[in-house]
Amino acid sequence: MAHEVIQPEGWAKAKGYANGIRAGSQLFVGGQIGWTADQVFESHDFIGQMEQALRNIVAIVEEAGGAVENIVRLTWYVTDKKEYLARQREVGEVYRKVLGRHFPAMTMVVVAGLVEDDALVEIEATAVL
Repeated sequence: MAHEVIQPEGWAKAKGYANGIRAGSQLFVGGQIGWTADQVFESHDFIGQMEQALRNIVAIVEEAGGAVENIVRLTWYVTDKKEYLARQREVGEVYRKVLGRHFPAMTMVVVAGLVEDDALVEIEATAVL
């Protein structure tokens, strides 16, 4: 099956991976962290990084021709379970700000660290277009 690399216009080129791969009607979004299109962390706060990671996912889905409603799965990797749990209200507010009231299947995994040292959260997604 043929596939297409999805790279939002204006984003810094991904090195050694693809931000998104579309194969037929499925879109696989690689783990997005809380940096901008220029691969710069504007926030060193969990909530700020979470919002940016979700916005990155939306940008990739939209670049592939989809919308938030096409997202069917999110897998979250967080480095600090206690902070995530302590900030649930803010997590919910920011989630709804970016994704609305669309709640796909989700998994949350606590990890010891992420490849980018400044990253506090990484989120990957699957969408059906």
